[in-house]
Order: sequence, then C-alpha cells, then structure tokens
Amino acid sequence: MSKRVIHVSGLGKRFHVKGRSPIDLRAGIAENVKRLLSSKGDPFWAVRDVSFEVHEGETLGIVGRNGAGKSTLLKMLSRITYPTAGRFEINGRMSSLLEVGTGFHMELSGRENVYLNGTILGMRRTEVKSKFDEIVAFSGVEEFIDSPVKFYSSGQKVRLAFAVAAHLEPEVLIIDEVLAVGDVEFQRKCLGKMKDVASNGRTVLFVSHNMSAVNSLCERSLLLNKGMVEMMGPTLEVTRRYMSSNHDDPPGERDLSLLPSKQDQAARILAVRITDKAGAVIRHGLVTESFFVQLTYEVYRSGFRPQPVVLLFNSQGEQVFTSFPGMDTEMDYSPGRYTIQLQIPPDLLNADTYHFTLWLVTWLPYKAHQVAENIMSIEILDDIHSPTHPVSNRKLGGVVRPNLTWLRVEG
Repeated sequence: MSKRVIHVSGLGKRFHVKGRSPIDLRAGIAENVKRLLSSKGDPFWAVRDVSFEVHEGETLGIVGRNGAGKSTLLKMLSRITYPTAGRFEINGRMSSLLEVGTGFHMELSGRENVYLNGTILGMRRTEVKSKFDEIVAFSGVEEFIDSPVKFYSSGQKVRLAFAVAAHLEPEVLIIDEVLAVGDVEFQRKCLGKMKDVASNGRTVLFVSHNMSAVNSLCERSLLLNKGMVEMMGPTLEVTRRYMSSNHDDPPGERDLSLLPSKQDQAARILAVRITDKAGAVIRHGLVTESFFVQLTYEVYRSGFRPQPVVLLFNSQGEQVFTSFPGMDTEMDYSPGRYTIQLQIPPDLLNADTYHFTLWLVTWLPYKAHQVAENIMSIEILDDIHSPTHPVSNRKLGGVVRPNLTWLRVEG
C-alpha cells in the first residue's frame, strides 16, 4: 500500500451563532457594550468528528449539499482556520485553491503574482521561472499577463490561480468548487491536469457539486451531512447515496416556501409537483410516457423578469439538460403568484432515477433569486412495450433513450 499522506482524526470546528442581544435604553453605554461583548451565542458545529485517511497518488472527492461543512473542512486542512477539536497530519508541501484569486495581490500583474504565489508555496524563484511559460500557456491569459490582476475577470483569476497551484508540483493539492467559474473547455483541462497530478504520485482533495467530474476523477469519496461523515467509500456508491438521500419530502410534491431565499426578496419558488398528463402527482414514470414538472412561484417586486429554470441530473450526477421558458415567451412579470409547467416528452429518458435542481433567475441583467439544489426526484421505469426495450433485458447505456426512426435505403 502507498504511504499515508493525509490523516484526519476527530476533526471539528465550532462557531458561536450570535442572536440579537437585548439592549436596555435605560442602561448606560458601557453596560450595553458589556452585554454585546459577553454574549457568545449558541454553539454551532460546522464540522464534527470527521476522520479519514488519504494515501499517496489518491484523489479523494468530498461531496455534500450547501452548508454540509465541505469548505470549513478544507479551510482547516489548509491551515486557514484552526480546528476546535481533533487533529490532522499532512505529509508534504500543500497547495490549496479555495476561492477565486486566493493569495493574489490585486495591484500586481499576473506575472508578478505567479512568482508571489510560487514563493508562498515554498518554491525558489528558479523553480517558478522554469515552469512560468507552461503556467501561462495553461491559464490562457498570455495577452494579459503583464496587466494588474484587479482588471482580470473572475474566470481569468481562477485560470491563473489553478495553473500556478497545479504546475508548481505540491505533494498535496486541495481544490474547492472554484473551478465552476471557468468555462467548459477550461474545466476539462483542469480535470485532465488533476488526473496527471494524481498519476505522478501526488494527492488531491476535490470538492465539487459536479458529480460527473467527481465520478471521473475520484476512486473514493466522502459524503458530508450537517458537518459529519455520512458515508465514505467507492465514489459511484457515494454519489448515488448523495443524489438519492437529498430529499426531505416524499417524491412527487414539495413545499419550498420555507426554504432560504436570496436577500433581494424579489421572487421565490413556492412549490413543485411532478404529475402525469391527468394532473395526478406521481413518483414513478415509464420511458414511454410523458410527465410534467409544475412550479408555483411568486414575484414580490417589479423591475425584475424572473424565470424558472429546471436542471435534470441522472443517478450518477450527470447533467441531462437545462430548460427554461426563454426570453421570447409571453410571461407576466408583475407582482403576483404564477404556476408554470414543463412537459418532459415520452421516449426521451432512459430507465433511471432522476433528480431536479430548480433556479429562479432574471437573465438580463443576470440575478439569481433562488437556487434549490437536488430538490426532487422521479424514477423512470422500463416498459416492455417500448420499441426501444432491450430484447436481452439488459439496460441500454446512455443518459437518454430516444425512439429514433430507422429507414431502409434501397439500392
């Protein structure tokens, strides 16, 4: 067995959530200041009793819904924040990329920041110089390398930051969700680079909501739930558990009115239902039947053009499609309550369990009013009467299974 590079034992981080302290107008200023400073609030464990090991050359995925404690765990391992309980050991030089532009000086140029980051990572100037051209070429910001980083877009910052972190050959590379900022082509390059890093005997911790990327990159993964380890094992089993266990209500119908929403309070989704063509709520469907995703939402303030967005994922976390009404659709954006439905046609989806993520956004200018991740699911069952039903009773591969037309060509 390869040597152990990361050892985490009983790691935990506790915060104190402060409520609004009572102020007595009859008391003096000094007394009220004393009350504010002495009020610690209720304890909240963002991470609690987390233990695991990672070996040399391994890429470990860390998954979980928002607020599960993923970023807090990585910040402790990166020595950005100190743990409240437990301990960890990391053997080797570590590089972490947790936020866009972490470690960059905004007034310095991209060139200067490459050398600055290299120094922070413990590299000699000659080592950075030998890798400089490769770093810049990978990042794709050659044209702007001598411009101050403060003028870079968020995508350019993360391109350069990842290029530095990955090319300066740390023994341990810690990557948070920041890769989502880059475009699709750059994400492919990053995944390829992380595979190269692992194949060269280095260790990677990878946090992402992109289950397809986690499945392709990681052999083992860890599922966090409310700050604690819910499951650790083969990645495919972990991602399936994450996708299937992320629903608080029974499938088919969900009240979203109590979920947290964006602070703008301009619009929010109130409920979602999955129905058949007769309008009845369903939990299962057939590959040969259509079904509907019905959303009820409310617009509270004028001046916005909120549209529901449906993202569909299969059981392995691969995104099947994204759908929204479109800018040319006749919709009423004035304050009020609305119900809209999306029809999923027959002979489209393969037999599998599918999971829905819902957004409510204004596109121009872009503003997200609400994001409800992995909020609903439906199981699509095979149909022996389907023209595409496999005669051998083996499941056909592929995310979709359309009933396409085959024609004989004479001659």
